[in-house]
Amino acid sequence: MDDKPCGPRKRVRHRVLLSSVAGCAVLGGVLVLPWGQAAPPPGPGARALAAVTGGVPAALPDLAALVEERERHLRKRPGDARAWAVLGSARVEQALRLADPVYYSRAEKALRTSLKVRPGNNAPALRGLAALANARRDFAGARRWGEAARRLEPGRWTAYPPLIEASMGLGDDEETGKLLERLGDLRDGPAVRARAAAVYRERGWREDAAAALADAASAAGEPAERAAYLERAGQLAWERGDREDALRHFREAVRTDPDQRAAQAGQGRALASLGRMTEALSAYRVALARHPRPEYALELGELYESLGLRQAAGVQYGLLRERVRLAAAHGGDEDLVLGRYEADHGDARAAVRRLRAEWERQPSTAVADALGWALHRAGRSREALPFAVRATEGTRGGGVRSAPYVFHRGMIERELGRYGAARRHLREALQINPYFCPLRVPRAKAALARLGEPSVQAGPGPS
Repeated sequence: MDDKPCGPRKRVRHRVLLSSVAGCAVLGGVLVLPWGQAAPPPGPGARALAAVTGGVPAALPDLAALVEERERHLRKRPGDARAWAVLGSARVEQALRLADPVYYSRAEKALRTSLKVRPGNNAPALRGLAALANARRDFAGARRWGEAARRLEPGRWTAYPPLIEASMGLGDDEETGKLLERLGDLRDGPAVRARAAAVYRERGWREDAAAALADAASAAGEPAERAAYLERAGQLAWERGDREDALRHFREAVRTDPDQRAAQAGQGRALASLGRMTEALSAYRVALARHPRPEYALELGELYESLGLRQAAGVQYGLLRERVRLAAAHGGDEDLVLGRYEADHGDARAAVRRLRAEWERQPSTAVADALGWALHRAGRSREALPFAVRATEGTRGGGVRSAPYVFHRGMIERELGRYGAARRHLREALQINPYFCPLRVPRAKAALARLGEPSVQAGPGPS
């Protein structure tokens, strides 16, 4: 049981540790043996093993070393269920770090082999399958696997992060809160604070989210872990329109871990908003070369489009479709990003069908926003408005303060003749982040200009 150490219990554990290494000393965090030699630091595989089993990001070279070690071990001992579970979990982490869905299938094979070898009392494999389902955006499946793992080990803190991610993906705010509270009872530390920050962001508690991420980054044990938290802090800064702070976090993340490609894409986003287009395009290309997420292809395509480079934009949109197809071939679900693309650059009616099905599976805030916008783009603004409200009203689960979501709501309201509400929400979008999208910011400003100032005689107008 991995309960959070506190008070006297922590001191007891400290005494146990000292007695267990009798005759040794600990200097500056390094174990020193009686004859004066320091114990060697953990190797790459050991570092990755600690990260994977502890639910924190691992460095790509360390993950490769761990995978090689487990595969070599399993060729000799194919009946080792725990080794199969570790291998599968490492493959999930590789899929996320490389944005390569091919690793989904490899991870699933290893995790299911672990369950076959040990069908009962195999919580590590169940947790790995929950993480895999979250990576594939199968949040209902992640909840099932995660609950099965929690039933076996209700007091193990690592059972809770996959369940929290699944509940967020399913739009279940009440359950997310309960799970986070239980996680906090069991454990404190960087991974827990980072998970709490994600929940705080969804609820619109930006200051709390930023503070939790700052704590997580300062307390992180390995560079890859710290870089991951810095990248998330950069995202928060970007969402509130603080371009310079976002760029600082993203750059520090890349310096800390050169394989932190999400931060590289973040640099592209921030640099574009600062008008440094050559640097921005270069940053996006570097990110996509090693981390080809369809979201980044969409962002780069829209940046090219804003610059009048439609052919270059089309190349990126083609890459987006290719990555979505590859994900689907390996059990991944990228219908959300594909629906967003279709709504603005393709077939809006197809986007509605795709996102309606996504809403039935997992009715999160992000899906509500995307479906509402697709309905609007398909000429069904009256149907769209309730989804836009759901995505932006804190009382309805849409606590996250998102400039794109509020922009979508304002444009839908404008189409419906709700000019007072439209004016208010378009202004709010530009206040939240005046640089949120190179294509949509000019549209928001133009729509506000056409709406003009409210007439004193007309009153506030419909809202």
